[in-house]
Amino acid sequence: MNVIGDAQKAMQLGKKLVDNRRAHMVLRQKVRSQPPLEPERFKIAVYFADEAVNMYQIRQWYKPLLELAKTWPVLILSRGSTAALQLFDESPLPVTYVRTVADLEKTVARQDIRIVFYVNQNAKNFQMFRYGQRWHVFINHGESDKMYMTTNQFKAYDYSLIAGEAARARLERVLWDYDFDKRALPIGRPQADHFSGALPYTPDERIVVLYAPTWEGDRAAAAYGSIASHGVGLVRALLATGRHRVIYRPHPRSGIVNNLYGQANREIIGMLAAANKADPTAQHVFDNGSEIGWQIAAADVAISDISAMIYDRLATGKPLMVTRPVSERAKIDAGGYLSACEWLEVDDVAEITEQIDRLLHDPETVERIATWSQYYFGDTTPGTATKRFHDTVQHLMDQWAEHARFHEIDLAERTVDSPH
Repeated sequence: MNVIGDAQKAMQLGKKLVDNRRAHMVLRQKVRSQPPLEPERFKIAVYFADEAVNMYQIRQWYKPLLELAKTWPVLILSRGSTAALQLFDESPLPVTYVRTVADLEKTVARQDIRIVFYVNQNAKNFQMFRYGQRWHVFINHGESDKMYMTTNQFKAYDYSLIAGEAARARLERVLWDYDFDKRALPIGRPQADHFSGALPYTPDERIVVLYAPTWEGDRAAAAYGSIASHGVGLVRALLATGRHRVIYRPHPRSGIVNNLYGQANREIIGMLAAANKADPTAQHVFDNGSEIGWQIAAADVAISDISAMIYDRLATGKPLMVTRPVSERAKIDAGGYLSACEWLEVDDVAEITEQIDRLLHDPETVERIATWSQYYFGDTTPGTATKRFHDTVQHLMDQWAEHARFHEIDLAERTVDSPH
């Protein structure tokens, strides 16, 4: 088994090297075709050091940042070749590829960047932290009760933009000697103000069920994925009724670590295709698109693993179920929403239709979700989170200006930012 596993890892590594080499060739042409950036234009940068496999982390910020850019011009700094290729093709915001630290230095020296946003904890973030005289702000890529959300790495940033009261309480339990009032700034979920998009099906009397599982995880404590345990049986049961429409949106990393998990993912995709072929009016959806939002808002019921998807759905106040991990080693934060959520046990998958009917007609569920939504996101009135986001950025800009006046001489001598 170890020999097979090593061979698979070697093949994956080889494929990654080939993909990166191919991406570099195409990318050189893309970079040459890009017009030069206007000097001193951009005040905010989004630093993205990952490759294309983690594009979902920055995509969800496109619309909120595009709105913010009307006030403060925003530039995406891409360090990964495969991600840069996709960003050049799809990003509504200006993008520049900074492959090396020297490239990064040149860009930073030519722009008036005052705030740098980070959507993840990539180790290369530290290559950007070297630049002082600007705020380094962690904005994350979603709200959840995963162990990832309580990492001590929050302390590496000048500020962190958090969703609300639940995020602060979660961090207060693990971060020592941290000034929460100053450095953890609640903004709600501005992405929820952009939950829209064209439906890939014609609405009818069918009950729409969104199944949005996460990936299998790269360690036992984060083994939250349900595709191999719950997913196949869950989807099979829903397809058999003739009165449900399934929107299946698996995590883009599904199967990257565990081949059995990948096989289950492919089985579900095949089941959806077969069901649509047998009954074209069913219009089941395998959703692997870059747009996120319409699925969350349109579904009558959502079923998710422990992931940020739970909390995006929670903001809508609509019925939600969470799959309980089958691994006893999976770490579950039982102090937040997961202490009161509707769990879907693996033994209950066969009765999923009854579970869904109960959720849709249970008034206590609606009240409970409304209470937890307030706890996690504050006021979820449309537009409120966007205003809080913009107000917070304005606050940081004001703080920057105040420090810039105090350090006027130092600011004029940005020698560290100058290319050698």
